[in-house]
Amino acid sequence: MSETMSQLMEAKGALRRAAYDARAAQKNKDKISEAAVATLLSLPEYERAQTVLWYIDCRSELRTKQALPAAIASGKRIVVPYCTVDEAGANKLGLWWLQSMEELIVGKWNILEPPHDRWGEPGKEIRPDELDLVIVPGVGFNRVGGRMGNGQGYYDRLLPLVRVNCPLVALCYESQLFDNLIVSEHDVFMDKVVTEAAVYEGQGRK
Repeated sequence: MSETMSQLMEAKGALRRAAYDARAAQKNKDKISEAAVATLLSLPEYERAQTVLWYIDCRSELRTKQALPAAIASGKRIVVPYCTVDEAGANKLGLWWLQSMEELIVGKWNILEPPHDRWGEPGKEIRPDELDLVIVPGVGFNRVGGRMGNGQGYYDRLLPLVRVNCPLVALCYESQLFDNLIVSEHDVFMDKVVTEAAVYEGQGRK
């Protein structure tokens, strides 16, 4: 690894730690999450979408679980991800059509997911190109849609597979926004970034 690359990785690691700390230190997570989710639900992009990929919050992420029962009852097809691997052993998100919270169990990293023995079940698995909107979690973002994830590559592999007209909407705390966010050429930019305070227009995919 070149010295420049090593310095970049070190800087990105430091920024990721700062973003984790900011997210963990966020006060009033329940109240602030409710405000951000309410803004998300009012977006025209969400209202138009029929098949929506939500994430299920874990640890200090902006909280979504409380909104999922109403989302399911709304008549939209609600999809949630689970962590698996592809044929080559690389990290991959499976996509599960969620019709009841009772379908979920505590799985990898204490994240709610469908039971392992139901993965791939016909009628429940959703293809990325079926999604009409993707709600994207992350560790840090900037105000033009740049995203820094956990470094595991799950969303990095998923997002290029969704349709180009499928909006990508980040959901995060205002405290997770960094003007000096480090992004790479291959990183996918969000179409919108939604926080408890504002909706930011992202660059989207070029």
